[in-house]
Order: sequence, then structure tokens, then C-alpha cells
Amino acid sequence: MAENADLDNHRIKSFKNKGRDVETMRRHRNEVTVELRKNKRDEHLLKKRNVPQEESLEDSDIDSDFKGQNVTLEAILQNAVSDNGLIQLSAVQAARKLLSSDRNPPIDDLIKSGILPILVKCLERDDNPSLQFEAAWALTNIASGTSQQTQAVVKSNAVPLFLRLLQSPHQNVCEQAVWALGNIIVQGLRNLLGVVKPLLSFINPSIPITFLRNVTWVIVNLCRNKDPPPPWRHCFAIPYGNSLFLNPSSLCGQILVDTVWALSYLTDGGNEQIQMVIDSGVVPFLVPLLSHQEVKVQTAALRAVGNIVTGTDEQTQVVLNCDVLSHFPNLLTHPKEKINKEAVWFLSNITAGNQQQVQAVIDAGLLPMIIHQLAKVRDFGTQKEAAWAISNLTISGRKDQVEYLVQQNVVPPFCSLLSVKDSQVVQVVLDGLKNVLIMAGDEASTIAEIIEECGGLEKIENLQQHENEDIYKLAFEIIDQYFSGDDIDEDPSLIPEATQGGTFNFDPATNLQAKEFKF
Repeated sequence: MAENADLDNHRIKSFKNKGRDVETMRRHRNEVTVELRKNKRDEHLLKKRNVPQEESLEDSDIDSDFKGQNVTLEAILQNAVSDNGLIQLSAVQAARKLLSSDRNPPIDDLIKSGILPILVKCLERDDNPSLQFEAAWALTNIASGTSQQTQAVVKSNAVPLFLRLLQSPHQNVCEQAVWALGNIIVQGLRNLLGVVKPLLSFINPSIPITFLRNVTWVIVNLCRNKDPPPPWRHCFAIPYGNSLFLNPSSLCGQILVDTVWALSYLTDGGNEQIQMVIDSGVVPFLVPLLSHQEVKVQTAALRAVGNIVTGTDEQTQVVLNCDVLSHFPNLLTHPKEKINKEAVWFLSNITAGNQQQVQAVIDAGLLPMIIHQLAKVRDFGTQKEAAWAISNLTISGRKDQVEYLVQQNVVPPFCSLLSVKDSQVVQVVLDGLKNVLIMAGDEASTIAEIIEECGGLEKIENLQQHENEDIYKLAFEIIDQYFSGDDIDEDPSLIPEATQGGTFNFDPATNLQAKEFKF
């Protein structure tokens, strides 16, 4: 029996960190399909086609034979290799116009016609920038099609020539090359190291906004996927981000959104990448964007700083030192539910930090707001993040901090999540409740009674039949240690007084909801 008692004591002492390490408590966004990344964001990242509005020739300059029928392709193909510069230019432009059609452009027909090698050859014509521009535009639109169509452009050896055109003295040619590379990058070819320096060189006060928008679009697509990851030894987006943040006049609309998303993707890759972003000095520019008037900017900024606080305590502190928590009352009450959820996710990674960081959340008055999110039945995702935030605090926090948590009446809404179908959430809640009971020490019976009064005990009892082994074992431990009834004999003050009729009354002073908790 003594041996079993020692084992139980050891279990109580060690339970606090059962199955939970820093990596578990601080959670990166590893799912590619997280809502904030996949919804409106993917719509913007679709490949673009007809952005350049200026044309080197008028529509009327194109032979009418170049429109519509199979003969058009034959005529285009024949004239695209003409020794007459004007005829060749007209034919390439005709091909580009076919590809610029809004309705079902004949991309496959043009590929099958054998025009790709001809267009690629035109990219070499430094003596004819108009021809280079039209050929680059046509290839850009081909690369904006399916993955197979994009690969056809890649296999035609167009990429090295597009990289070379980034050095062209003609801005429209440079911009079109950027656009073409962007369409290729969207389809997965991201190891284009040669694009780094030219893209950075374009960031200057004289760059037109339309060109800057394209540069930003390419960079965000280079950064957005982790497979393959961006080439970190040529980490271009950080000096890029700094260049823009130090030139506020360029930060407007979609350019700002893309810049912040690029930084968020860079921080979603482990502590080393997080540190690179921190070392760039960009964090003080990111944090104020949490209160930007545009929801798209807020969303991207919240993801960026949220990724940073998945790092070490020291990296998290860099963000906290920028007064980041002052933005969270508004984020937690934002009309967009996805903003609420990401805000709670951010705070769950703060409560997974050290005790000073936990205290910062308490001092900012955010704990009652997190508890409020537990009861938001309209969005389970937000409830789940709130459960993590509370449970993390029970692990990281001091005794007085957990005591404050209980004083904020966290137990009833926390217990309500014990009946959800998500096993991870159930285990996180059970972890949190067990940690509170352990931390309460002599006051554990008071916590236990609150759990029972709000229906939590019934839910825990039901979990003893749960299919998940960890959950039913944990439920059994809680009931065995805190609801078995053995402790009543040890504490006479908990025994109700008998009345003359033989019934029992509890002292009203022990009303649990009104009691001031002192662990």
C-alpha cells in the first residue's frame, strides 16, 4: 500500500507536464489548409494574365487572318519566323492576343502548333525589345494555364532567358519577365536563385506601383510554400520587407498585404527563420499593423506575429516588447470570427511561455476575454484555441496565476468542452483541470465541487468509456484522486452538520461560486 501511495504521489507531481512539451504547447501552423491562408488568400494568388494595358501595336495593325480559325495558327507560325521584323512582331502579337482572350484561350492549340521554341527564341532578340515584350507576354499567358502548360514553358528553356531579361534596360520587358517567372513559381518551381538579386534591385523609390505590385506578388509566391522551402542562404524577403517598411509611401493596398504575407510565410518555418526575421528589425513595423483599418492587413500581420511567438521565450519577448498585447482587446472582439480565433491562438502561445509572459496576459486584462471565447459555441475553432490557452496557463503559470484563473470562473465553460467530439480538445481540457486540482492543493475539494456542480463530473465519468486510452485513463485518475470520497474523512470541516430531523445542511458560507479562492 505504501508503494502504491508513493506511486500516486509521484504521478501527481509529474502529471503537470504529462505529454506536454514546449513544442506541443507552442504550436506552429503546419496545416496548409488553415482557413486564413486558404480562403481569400488563394483567390489573390491565382495567376494573372492581362495586366499590361499598353500595346505596342493597335488591334487594327494585325492581319485579320490572324483571328479565329486553324489557318490563324498556321499563319501565325509561318509569319513568326519571318525575316521581316514587322511581320514577325505582328505574328507574335497576334499569338499573344489569342492567349489574352478571357474565354478559353487556345493555349493547348498553340503549344501543339510548335510555337513555344519560336517565342523562346524571340526572347533573345535584344535588338528588338518590342518583340521580346510580346513574346514574354505570350509565354506568360501560356504559363498561367494548367500545371502541364506551365511545365511546357519550363521545358522550352524559357526560364534562363526570363532571368536574363530581368537585367533588360527596358522596364516593360523586365516587368513582363517578372510576371512570367511569377506564373512559373505559382506552379511549384521555386528554386530560382537567380531571381533574388534582380528583384531586390527593383525596390527603389522610382519603381512604378504596378511594377512593385508584380515584384511583391512574385516574392509572396516564392515564400508561401514550405515544399520546397525558400533558399534561406539567399533570404531576400527580409531586406525586401525592410526596404518597403522604410519607404512607407510604397506600402499601400495589395503591396502591403503581400509584403506582410511574405513575412508570415518566412516565419512559418522554425526558430531559425523566425530569428532571421527578428534580426532584420521588421517586428516593430509589423505589430502596429494589427490595428490597421484593412482586415486583410490585420489578418496577415496577426499570422506573422503569431508565427514569431511560436518560437522561443526570447523570440516571443521581442514581440511582447512592442506592446503587442494592447491590440488584443479589439482583436478578440473583432466582427470577423477568424480574427478572433487567430488572436486566441496567438495568446495560447504566450500562455505557453514563461511566468512573466503569462503575467503580461493577465495584466493586459485578456484572461476574462479568453475565457469568454470558451463559450462561443458558434465557432468551435475559437473554443479549441481558448482551451489550449487556458490549459497552457495551468502548466506554465504560478500558483497565484492559476488561482486568478479560477477566480475568473473558468471551470464551468472549460468543463463544457468535455463533451465535444474532438479528442485532442477533450484531453487538453482534462489536462488543464487536473493541473488546477493539483495546484489547488488543500483547496482541491473546492475545485472538485465546482466541477461537480457545473456538470463536469458527469462528463468526466462518461469519459471513462472513451475509446482514446489516454483520455479514459486521465478521466479515471481525476475521479479516483478527487471524487472518490475518501478525503471527506480527512477534513471534518467538509462534513455537513446534521439537523434535528436527521438531514444535513451545508454552511451557506461555503457557497462555492462566491468563495474567494486562495490556493
